[in-house]
Amino acid sequence: MKNYINILRNKFKIYGIDGYVIPKNDDYFTEYSKLNRLEVISNFSGSAGLAIILKNKNYLFTDGRYTIQSKIESGKNFAIFGFEKLINCSLFKNLTLGIDPKLFTNTQIKNYFLKYNKIKYVEKNLIDEIKKQKEHIPIPFFSLHKNIVGESINSKLTKITKYLKKNKSDYIFISAPENVAWALNIRGGDGPNSPIPNSRLLLSKSKKILLISNLKKCNQLLKNKVIKKNEFLDENNLPSRIPNLKGKNFIVDDKSCSIFYENLIKSKFKIIKREDPIYFLKAIKNKTEIKNTIKAHIEDGVALTKFLYWIKNINKKKITEVEAAKKLENFRKSNKNFLYPSFDTIAGSGKNGAIVHYRAKKENCRVINKRDVFLCDSGGQYKYGTTDVTRTICFSKQKQNIKDIFTKVLKGHIAVATTDINNDDTGKKIDRRARKFLNKSNLDYAHGTGHGVGFFLNVHEGPQSITKINTIKIKEGMVLSNEPGYYKTDEYGIRIENLVYVKKINKNLLFKNLTMAPIEKDLINFSLLTPDEKNYLFKYHLEVYSKISKYLNTNERKWLASFI
Repeated sequence: MKNYINILRNKFKIYGIDGYVIPKNDDYFTEYSKLNRLEVISNFSGSAGLAIILKNKNYLFTDGRYTIQSKIESGKNFAIFGFEKLINCSLFKNLTLGIDPKLFTNTQIKNYFLKYNKIKYVEKNLIDEIKKQKEHIPIPFFSLHKNIVGESINSKLTKITKYLKKNKSDYIFISAPENVAWALNIRGGDGPNSPIPNSRLLLSKSKKILLISNLKKCNQLLKNKVIKKNEFLDENNLPSRIPNLKGKNFIVDDKSCSIFYENLIKSKFKIIKREDPIYFLKAIKNKTEIKNTIKAHIEDGVALTKFLYWIKNINKKKITEVEAAKKLENFRKSNKNFLYPSFDTIAGSGKNGAIVHYRAKKENCRVINKRDVFLCDSGGQYKYGTTDVTRTICFSKQKQNIKDIFTKVLKGHIAVATTDINNDDTGKKIDRRARKFLNKSNLDYAHGTGHGVGFFLNVHEGPQSITKINTIKIKEGMVLSNEPGYYKTDEYGIRIENLVYVKKINKNLLFKNLTMAPIEKDLINFSLLTPDEKNYLFKYHLEVYSKISKYLNTNERKWLASFI
């Protein structure tokens, strides 16, 4: 890594720059990418980060999930800061920073660097020059039947073109692959844990489409007549095609339209709006998507419950965190509808549980000690749904203060699950409910309480989330996670996570649990729970039992019944 930094610095003079900025994202701006430029230069493997290499100092910016991990992986060579320090970054001034214009949006650059520094576009990616990225074999895109997604392509395109006409725009440039996936009911294999089809889409107000990607990935769509030959454009030909389009106005996506593509569009057209309506359309799941998501969670709950029973009651060997994660994946794999994990499993025992997004590696993971608290955050991509669930468990009697903190986390989890969304209708308001019981003891956690979840897509999606700042209205059909936690550095981590969806019952908006797996009763101090909270737990476990018990063996079923 240090050698790569020195090689990069040697290029500064050639390109007339004082530093170089390396983001985590690829040129499709997806959260999880098969490319690892940030890790190449910084050794940081988290899903959110940005590095700046200067002539004599290096900076790494990330968020609260990675405070401990970033110090472990990159602390020797980098000064580490939270993302908030990137806004109008004043840690250095009057420098010219090189960037790859395909990896940043204009808004990012304006917010981060233009107040105190200058930017220079470097057309070649300097990290790729140092270490060539591995070429991945193109995985063909495939289409999803209407009985899986619940809405036709034509219906979706009509919704988007209505938005175009309302905003007096001739075209929208859909640059986020997950939004292309939603609009055309297609999926692919470009994400390590998401069925992302790396592509972009041009849509005109007259509903004409142009899918921009790699021909090898789109052959199946052409063959099955999902798209016609004149509706496909090779990604390398887009720069020459845009100037030949007729019209005046464009809408782009502020979150994923890079400086490179924005400048291309601006050379002929006027950009009148920077908002892709698909983020919101995609967040509202229809009845078919909800029905299929419920089915996926029942199947996922069976696998997780079998794993929890096995690791608590059957396993007598000393196993590592990696072996535990593999065992859980094997339980999931026994289901024919399971495809692959929706993210790399977080299996942290003892002090590793305090690293919020810990990734156990074979060469340095811990053996799970029977005295440890064990945090396991995992999920699956199924043929008709995406899951994400965290359980914190123990194998022996724990100290009273650990049980008390676990119970306060649980009380926050129950407070979120029982929210009256008619009153607390934004993530910001709901987030306060989650932290209330920890905050009374001056405790907190450095991550959001919940994120939106895609339908057989990204495990993290917006615009909705449950955080201290999110003001998006929570609507019927949205799917979110409910995951308060607490982390004591070098000792343990606690997190309880279910996915929920928003259901309307007699004009009232309520959360309904999707996740069907027991919550660790051996860590609960029941004397801290109110009668209503105890009743919630009873009803939750009764529902879990009614949904999944028929798929369990006799011993597993008997164990699950003990939670009721």
